[in-house]
Amino acid sequence: MCKRPFPARQCCIRSLQAASASQDPLLLRVARGEKAERTPVWLMRQAGRYMKDFRKYSDVMMFRDRSESAEVAIELSLQPWRAFQPDGVIMFSDILTPLPALGIEFDVIRNKGPKIESPIRSMEQVTALTPLADPDSSLPFIRQTLSSLRAEVGSAATVLGFIGAPWTLAAYAMEGGASKTISKTKSIMWHNPEIAHALLTHITDAMIVYVCHQIDCGAQVVQLFDSWAHHLTPQQYTEFSLPYAQRVITAVTAKHPDTPLIFHANGGTGKLEFMGEMSRTADVIGLDHHVDMAIARKTLGADVKVQGNVDPIVLLGNEEVIRRDVQRCLQQAGPQGHILNVGHGVDQQTPEENVKLFCDLARESASVFEGRTLVAA
Repeated sequence: MCKRPFPARQCCIRSLQAASASQDPLLLRVARGEKAERTPVWLMRQAGRYMKDFRKYSDVMMFRDRSESAEVAIELSLQPWRAFQPDGVIMFSDILTPLPALGIEFDVIRNKGPKIESPIRSMEQVTALTPLADPDSSLPFIRQTLSSLRAEVGSAATVLGFIGAPWTLAAYAMEGGASKTISKTKSIMWHNPEIAHALLTHITDAMIVYVCHQIDCGAQVVQLFDSWAHHLTPQQYTEFSLPYAQRVITAVTAKHPDTPLIFHANGGTGKLEFMGEMSRTADVIGLDHHVDMAIARKTLGADVKVQGNVDPIVLLGNEEVIRRDVQRCLQQAGPQGHILNVGHGVDQQTPEENVKLFCDLARESASVFEGRTLVAA
């Protein structure tokens, strides 16, 4: 059941939507809380270096040249859908993509990751940032990418947009790049928390605009990635991450109440009590692979829709291992309110045939709940 209340004036609209629900793609229906014939599936980091066709582009083009060229981004988004037919097609982009529009330039260094040349570490730098006033001007490739994906897949799959959660983006901006300890960021949190909160507020305002823009451009579901949530203690999480992510979700929901939002925190299953709080605003809670699905289901409650949470390294295993772990995840999650996914990104060494098997097993998921053994299509 959808948790969001609808005004009485929308009853007629809801009746029309119910009449045409079967025409909506499977993943969208499940994210809304509708009953479905089977469990939908997609994979985080769905387009990536594990695909031979992807490497034809990544070997010759820098990351931002790929992600900020609509023609290339569309092709890379569609490659896994053509190959494996997942139920979700997520646009090829990056969580840092909107930062230059705010005045925070970055580059992605091959084999090293993102690099921000001028990290944000003073209040003067924060106040100098620009708002995300007109995404069509500052991020023109987003509209073309998402609208083209909608036209390409039609009702055969759900088009997903995504953003980085405010905490993750702010931490990248303060740290200047990837880090195992984020010591520079935590120093600001401890000694100058007003700088961190001012930056988080600015990014939160921008992400509200950015999510709404993605929806206006064609995204049917949007996922918030809190990729650096694992760096925070539970106490730090309640101060520097949770309230800002909730603010994004609440504001977007007010404008687009029929568009489901997924919240996925890397390391979030170590903070399940807060994920339960997040479930009161987000439509779906993404689970990493560090928690047993049955325990997460019990902790969050049977009415909370979840996504996940097979260990992505399982996809490096043999067919028996993949079948066993996928079936266990499906059984523990149950037949409704679950989107099958990996608990983190697909590893670049993953054989393509194993990704296909993962998707095939989801298409046979109804058999799990009828007591039969999964058989790949």
